Amino acid sequence: MNNVIKDVCVYCASSTKIPSVYFDTAERLGQLLAEQGINLINGAGRQGLMGRMSDATLACGGTVTGVIPHFMVEQGWHHHGLTRLIETETMHERKQLMAELSDGVIALPGGCGTMEELLEIITWKQLGLYLNPIIILNTDGFYDPLLTLLKQAIGQNFMRREHENIWQVASTPEEAVDLLYVTPVWNKEIRKFAAV
Repeated sequence: MNNVIKDVCVYCASSTKIPSVYFDTAERLGQLLAEQGINLINGAGRQGLMGRMSDATLACGGTVTGVIPHFMVEQGWHHHGLTRLIETETMHERKQLMAELSDGVIALPGGCGTMEELLEIITWKQLGLYLNPIIILNTDGFYDPLLTLLKQAIGQNFMRREHENIWQVASTPEEAVDLLYVTPVWNKEIRKFAAV
């Protein structure tokens, strides 16, 4: 039985100065989500990969829900054309709501904010607080160092061996979307993967 995927949270960079391959990936992922009728949930930024993905999703007839702290709206950092804009009081509320609204997470390349979001959602899943798929879209090998570090943490018993199955790694947007549907459900009670 496939997972039901209606809303996907995507973590990604807001920087505008990154290589074009990352923009191409973000745009393609936005198109795929729209084509499959999946609502994109993101941090509502208007620049960088976040803005490009929102624009691509909307241009293909898809929907985008942006979640952003009020202070960022006051700074004018938000995208003005989203289907739905939700303002929160704090960054923590933003991240929690994005997770609560989503049926899965895809992490594109990004800076400290993106990596912090990714590691936090991995931790939540490890604790049984988030049970949905987590996909790392490893464009151009961007996440290779982080994946190596996670393997080292497992190898030296900072994490249990089964925790390596908390996330899945994709090389292309197409693979990332496909993995949303085939990733096993994380069982909250025993904190191990259960057959779906």
